Amino acid sequence: MNRDIWVRTAAAIDGAVRAEGRPPGRRCKYSDRLIARMYFWAVGHDRPSSWAADPARYGAVFRPRKLPGVSQFNRRVAAGRMQGILQRVHDGLAAGPPSPVHKLDGKAVTVSPVSKDRDAGRGKVSGGWAKASGTGDCPRAGYKLHAAVAEGGRIVVWSVMPLNVDEKLVAAELLDRLPPPLGADDLVLADSNYDSADLSARCAAAGRPLLTPLRAQQRVGPQGHSASALTNMGPARRATVAAWRDRPDLCRFVLKDRGGIERNFSTLTCGGGGLGPLPAWVRSLARVRRWVGAKIALYHARLQLRREQELRAAG
Repeated sequence: MNRDIWVRTAAAIDGAVRAEGRPPGRRCKYSDRLIARMYFWAVGHDRPSSWAADPARYGAVFRPRKLPGVSQFNRRVAAGRMQGILQRVHDGLAAGPPSPVHKLDGKAVTVSPVSKDRDAGRGKVSGGWAKASGTGDCPRAGYKLHAAVAEGGRIVVWSVMPLNVDEKLVAAELLDRLPPPLGADDLVLADSNYDSADLSARCAAAGRPLLTPLRAQQRVGPQGHSASALTNMGPARRATVAAWRDRPDLCRFVLKDRGGIERNFSTLTCGGGGLGPLPAWVRSLARVRRWVGAKIALYHARLQLRREQELRAAG
C-alpha cells in the first residue's frame, strides 16, 4: 500500500475512533484503533483476516506490537461498534464542499458462479446475466454497488445489495440520505435504467430534479405521448419529457457529465488494492458491505492525495 494513502487512512481511523468514544464496560485488550487499522491494512492488500493476524505481514509503515488471534479479530470486526467506526472513516475521507449535481449508477461486484453464498443474487450485468450458483452458462454472479457520486468524484452515499435488487428502489433510499439541496440548480443525473415516474417524483419532492434518457421511445408515435400517458406519468416525469421534446441538445449536453461516474468507478477498481471481483473469503452481505466500504474509503484517500499533488503542481 502507498505510504501516503496509508497515512491518510490511519488518520481518518484515529479520528473515527475518537468520535465514537470509549466503549462502555471493561477496557478491551486490543483497541478499536488497532482492529480498524488491521482491517484496512488487510483490505488494502487484498488479503484475508488470517493474513492480518500474522505479525510477519507488517512493515515500517505499520507495525503493531501485539495482534489478536484470527477468531477474536473477526468477532471485533463484525461487531456493531466497528461498523460505526468504519462509517465514520468513510464520512471523514469523503467529506468535501457541497455539490449541486449528483450522479447515480450501479456496478456489479461479482463472485464465482460456483459460490454457495446464499446472499448473492442473480441479475443483469454488463454483457449478460449473472447468477448465484454454477448451474447455468453465465460466468458471474454476486452483488451490486449502488452509488451517488458528487462533483469531484466523491462517493457520498452508497449501498451494496444482491444483484437482483432493482436499481431504482435502492436509488430512492440513497436520495433520502444525500445532503440538503443547495438551491434551484440542484440536479440528479442517471442513465435510462433510472427513468421512472416514481423516482422522478421522489427527486422532485427532494428538490433535485432527475434527468435521464427516456426509455422505450421506440413505442412513442410521431405525435408524441398521448394525453392519457402524460397524465399517468405524473408532473415530474412530464417535465423531463417536455425538456427532451423542447431542448434535446441541452439535455444531451447536461447528461454528458453523467459519464463521469463511469470514470470514478474505473478509478475505484483499477488502482492497486482497488475494488475488483470479490475474493473467496468475502461472502455474505454483511462481509461484502464491509469490504466494499473499506475499498471506497481507500479510494477517497487516493482522491485526496491526487488533489494535493495537482495543487502542488499548479502552485
